[in-house]
Amino acid sequence: MLVPISASADVAGDQEAFDWNPVMDAIIQVESKGNPRAVCGRYVGVLQISPVLVKECNNILRSRGIKKTYSLSDRFNEQKSREMFVIIQSFHNPTHNVEKAIRMWNGGPGYSVARTQRYLNKVRKHLQ
Repeated sequence: MLVPISASADVAGDQEAFDWNPVMDAIIQVESKGNPRAVCGRYVGVLQISPVLVKECNNILRSRGIKKTYSLSDRFNEQKSREMFVIIQSFHNPTHNVEKAIRMWNGGPGYSVARTQRYLNKVRKHLQ
């Protein structure tokens, strides 16, 4: 399921839209093989979203004056998971750097290049 670019821009607060769909599609294949019910510990859904990431998205939205909020159950909804991905990228990766987006999804905003290399390679295989 693709996130309309305009809808992503609205939640992310972006003035110019960037199409994260190919990156999200590749990450989804690595994380859950597209299973919206996938669970691995505290990580769930197609993008394997943690409770901390949901909280971060809500904080970003609040700081932007957007009243929308996400719940933990939204992680099982592919559309909402994709929206959360875009929100995180718009805040922590405003230059739309694809490599940074992939590494950050695996290792968080303060990711280690060495520790995220294998993940980057896996996701890149699905991008090609």
